[in-house]
Amino acid sequence: MVLKFIKKIIFPSMTVLGTLGNMSVSVNYMFSWWGRPEKKPIHLILIHLAFINIILLLAKRLPKTKAAFGFRNFLGDIDCKILLYLERVARGLSICSCSLLTVVQASIISPRASGWRRLRPKSAWHILPFFSFFWILNSLICVNLIYSSTNTRLNVSQLRGDGAYCYFMLPSQKIKWIFLPLMVLRDAVFQGAMGGASGYMVFLLHKHHQHVLYLQNSKLLYRTPPELRAAQSVLLLMLCFVFFYWTDCALSLFLSLSLGDSSLMINIQEFLTLGYATFSPLVLIHRDGLLTRVWHVQ
Repeated sequence: MVLKFIKKIIFPSMTVLGTLGNMSVSVNYMFSWWGRPEKKPIHLILIHLAFINIILLLAKRLPKTKAAFGFRNFLGDIDCKILLYLERVARGLSICSCSLLTVVQASIISPRASGWRRLRPKSAWHILPFFSFFWILNSLICVNLIYSSTNTRLNVSQLRGDGAYCYFMLPSQKIKWIFLPLMVLRDAVFQGAMGGASGYMVFLLHKHHQHVLYLQNSKLLYRTPPELRAAQSVLLLMLCFVFFYWTDCALSLFLSLSLGDSSLMINIQEFLTLGYATFSPLVLIHRDGLLTRVWHVQ
C-alpha cells in the first residue's frame, strides 16, 4: 500500500514540482540574461543546470509514471535505450555543471591577489566551451548504455531491473572495466574541484562574517554584496547536491552487496536520484525571491 502510494503520488508529484521549478528558474535567468547589458556567467550556468534537471526528471520518471498507472510495454527497444542514455548523460552533466558553478562563483568573490581570480571568466560566452566539453565527455562515457539496455518485451537472461519499462543487461567484464574507471575518474575530478571551491568560499564567507561583526561593533552600516549572497546560494545548492549524491551512492552500494531486492530501498534510491533535480530549483526560488518578484509584477 505504501509503495503504491509512493509510485502513484509522490514520484509524479516530484516530477511535476521539479519540472515546473526548473522551468521557472530557467525562464527567470533567461530574462535576466537578455535584459541586462552585462551577461553574468553564473546565470548561464544556472540555465544550463535547470535544463539538465528537466531532462533527468522527464527521462527518469515519465515512462515509469505511465507504467504505474497501468500502461505496460509502451516503449520500444530504441525508446528504452534513448531514455536510459539521456538519464545517465544528464546525471553526469549535473556533476560537471555543479562543479563549474562552484569554481566560477569562487573566482568571482575571490580577492584580486588570489590565484582563484585567474579562473574567473572574462565574459559569459567563455563558459560555452565548457558546456560543449561536458556534453561530449558524458556522451562518450555513457555510450555503453546503448548496447547494454533493452525493454521488457525481450526475453533476455541475466537482466538487471531498472523499473517497469527498461532493463540493464549485465555488461561483459571488458566493457565494465573500460567505462567504470572513466565514470569514477570523472566523479572524483569534478567533485574534488567542487569541494575545493566550496571550502574556499566558506573561508571567504567566514572572513566576511568577521568583518560584519567588527562593523556592527563599530556601529557602522554594512550591506552584504550581491556576490556574497550569490555565493551563499551556491553553497546551499552544493550541500543539497552532496547530500543526495553520496546518500544515493551509499544506498546503491548497499543494494549491490545485498542478496535480495528490497522494493522499499529501491524506491528510496529513486527518491534520492530525483531529489537534487526536484529541490535545487526550490532553493534558488527561495534564495532569490522569485515568487515575491512575480507576485509584485502581477
